[in-house]
Amino acid sequence: MSYFRILCFGWAGLGICSRIGMALLGRRWAAWETRKAYSKKRPAWVVAVGVLGLLLIAYTWYRVFTDAVAYDWVIAVLLSLTGVKALMFLFRYHRFREFVVQVMADRTRMRKINVAVVAFSILLVAMGIFVY
Repeated sequence: MSYFRILCFGWAGLGICSRIGMALLGRRWAAWETRKAYSKKRPAWVVAVGVLGLLLIAYTWYRVFTDAVAYDWVIAVLLSLTGVKALMFLFRYHRFREFVVQVMADRTRMRKINVAVVAFSILLVAMGIFVY
């Protein structure tokens, strides 16, 4: 299995599993996310995940330039766009946390984000099957 196929399936799995968790746990998920996962004081795991995310982006671009895989740049660009979240984790955590708290309090906004994440995950699965 190619690196890009694994990336697609892994990313889609994260998106779908997190949305299932949100649906099953409801308000408990929101409470856990705002109190524990993204507590007021930045947890140590946030820095580790942010750095790992940026390293994953760099490695993916390395693979784009060293492997001969058609359309590999598409997944690299999509992944690079998530670098914004990694940078917010690292350099503007409190602002990111405020965003999370606002979204968790707004059911309509949360529903829109969940629909977008599931649709994107389905697209990633399709890319993993038909493109890579």
